[in-house]
Amino acid sequence: MFKLKTLIPAITVAALSVSSASAHVTLESQEAAIGSSYKAVFRVPHGCDGKSTVKVRVQIPEGVIAVKPQPKAGWTLEKVKGKYAKAYDYYGTPTTEGVKEIIWSGGNLPDDEYDEFVLRGYLTEDLKADSKLYFPVVQECTDGAVDRWIEIPEAGKSADDYETPAPGLKLTPKK
Repeated sequence: MFKLKTLIPAITVAALSVSSASAHVTLESQEAAIGSSYKAVFRVPHGCDGKSTVKVRVQIPEGVIAVKPQPKAGWTLEKVKGKYAKAYDYYGTPTTEGVKEIIWSGGNLPDDEYDEFVLRGYLTEDLKADSKLYFPVVQECTDGAVDRWIEIPEAGKSADDYETPAPGLKLTPKK
């Protein structure tokens, strides 16, 4: 028979585990068709261990091109550009380079507040339908605290199997 003294701490730990699982950086829309534009809304629900978020860096996966970030009042926007692994067709135009990382910095998102960081991009037809695409995110906070939402599940596993999963997008066939 369980003793109440033993049961209450176990319930508390279980409740904390559930709340931390929902505390990841996630995508608002978690499904999109290849060969189409996609509006990625990254939801940042908290800071790093009680510290305010001051920088959000989003890595753009290969196959996502023509990326345009949405500016945020009070934040500085930086677009890191580079070459793609191959040329992609963007509405009849061969595209070989573009934005590879977006950085919003200089703002202040307190730990007890929530915000969203938005970009738009094109999901090339080279991407594989019925698979997942991951956007690694690094969240930097005051006093050098950092949360790295960069874990990409291995085959046979899901984001639920990881402590700090990258936000994932399920790719569907072209419409």
